Amino acid sequence: MELDHFDVLVLGSGGAGCTAALAAADAGARVLMVTKSADLLDSNTAYAQGGIIARGVADSPELLAQDIIAAGDGLCWPAAVELLAQEGPPLVYELLVNRLGVPFARTDGQLDYTREAAHSTQRILYKGDATGKAIAVGLAAGVRQHPNITVWTEHTAVDLITLPHHSTDALDIYEPTVCLGAYFLDQASGTVRKVLAHGTILATGGWGRVYLHTTNPHGARGDGLAMANRARAELINVEFIQFHPTAFYHRDADRFLISEAVRGEGAVLRNRQGERFMPRYHPQAELAPRDVVARAIWEEMIKDGAEYVLLDLADVKADIPHRFPTIYQTLLKFGVDITHDPVPVVPAAHYCIGGVKVDLTGRTTLAGLYAVGEVSCTGLHGANRLASTSLLEAVTWGWRAGRDAAGEARVANHAPFGHVADWFDADVTEAIDPALIVQDWMTIRTTMWNYAGIVRTTKRLVRARADLNYLSHRIENFYRETKLTDRIVGLRNAIEVATLITDAALRNPESLGAHFRKN
Repeated sequence: MELDHFDVLVLGSGGAGCTAALAAADAGARVLMVTKSADLLDSNTAYAQGGIIARGVADSPELLAQDIIAAGDGLCWPAAVELLAQEGPPLVYELLVNRLGVPFARTDGQLDYTREAAHSTQRILYKGDATGKAIAVGLAAGVRQHPNITVWTEHTAVDLITLPHHSTDALDIYEPTVCLGAYFLDQASGTVRKVLAHGTILATGGWGRVYLHTTNPHGARGDGLAMANRARAELINVEFIQFHPTAFYHRDADRFLISEAVRGEGAVLRNRQGERFMPRYHPQAELAPRDVVARAIWEEMIKDGAEYVLLDLADVKADIPHRFPTIYQTLLKFGVDITHDPVPVVPAAHYCIGGVKVDLTGRTTLAGLYAVGEVSCTGLHGANRLASTSLLEAVTWGWRAGRDAAGEARVANHAPFGHVADWFDADVTEAIDPALIVQDWMTIRTTMWNYAGIVRTTKRLVRARADLNYLSHRIENFYRETKLTDRIVGLRNAIEVATLITDAALRNPESLGAHFRKN
């Protein structure tokens, strides 16, 4: 088995992971960033359309904090909110605007600011309708150019390394539990590499792909959450899944996000009879919090027996092809011209609010392990995320975690790593059956959508848990009896994450924010 030592190990190449890697490398740490994808830009960050919070002209930290807490439905951690409101916007200007030159929209050389749902002022920087991609490109370029950062692509994290669990020394059972890196599957060779590090940062993104309808890329299957759970790090608020109200519905396409900014510019929602329905559900109508809009669409779909509702852009005053070029061009490919055609939309799993519990520096409850971005739960979002806070949270906690991990690595630089076992390989040679993978994934996704989705009931959740528990045993046997591949690792993680969501939802009988219990 190949063995590698680094000061800081970063799992994931999205906004949080790249920021953490840059912060640690700037502090002098030797950093390894690993992604299971072939491209650093294959992340949820690159799919984000709307924007990132900065500091608007008529804005203040206090006003931003008020908006975050209002959207969070009383569950936000005040310390996290204050930290983001104070430190986040200055970091956007320092890192993204000035250092990396992310090309946010400007007029006469001055940065433009827009407003999204539940924000009380214009404070959001954007780049057309592809802000996340612009940020991801800038951060990835910074990572590639940094002399202290090594990048591995097409390496799948299989499990975190923890002592004493992975120790070859029986006496390590008396030592405190600590994370010392991870095992990675080299997809090209099929071999497992052992990477040891003084600080390990999970930045693996979310798990929207466990749902039938999702705006997330295929890699968002919950790898980091599952690994952290197996390593016994504490998880919180996992039941809170934010469903984006408007994803493009087409039977031959993945669910493509229709940014909240479209409604911010004046688009309205209509049912199949052409009736605008949001004013009946909330005083802010289309600009109500996302959970309210998603449930309203769900109710209209159920009432009409429809597969979707319609997003009407007729009242949008902006130059639509210029303001929303990605949406415009993408939907044209499927025969929808948003300058005059209403858009079929459906709610879709979009953002995982809960995750691995962390403090204000991204430290988890497991020594040596950090978590940043969507895989973490900072407490910032409470029960319902305010639009455009996720990218800012990723940058803010990524930066703080990277610096902290680098500092810890300096202190532990001469400490031994301990007696870490090689990855156990039972020399299994049975090839994976792709039909089984496809069927098991479909079972997971339909079960979660129907029983543990936007509107939950006790009976639905109990049914979900029973079905998932049965499938879990089959998948675990499948995992142990077939040759290790990225696909089987992902399936194993997905069933674990689906079970975690369902169990958390069952334990919480109260409707709050993105967790809605009918009974």
